[in-house]
Amino acid sequence: MADFNIDETVDITDVVCPVTFVKAKVALEELEVGQILAIRLNDGEPVQNVPRSIKEEGHQVLKLTDNQDGTYNLLVRKTEE
Repeated sequence: MADFNIDETVDITDVVCPVTFVKAKVALEELEVGQILAIRLNDGEPVQNVPRSIKEEGHQVLKLTDNQDGTYNLLVRKTEE
């Protein structure tokens, strides 16, 4: 994850869908356009749905990394609203 300058991090491994996307969206709303959010999320529904939903909101998914422990790190750049 050192490829990007991460501005904020949110861990949503303790919540279930659809709250996972809601927490990620709220975290993105607090950032300025162009800033990068790192999201830690679980395998399964969260890793399938959160990146897709973020793209549908118009934000840029930069990288999805498998942590090999049942979690992933997702890097997202906030775009114009």
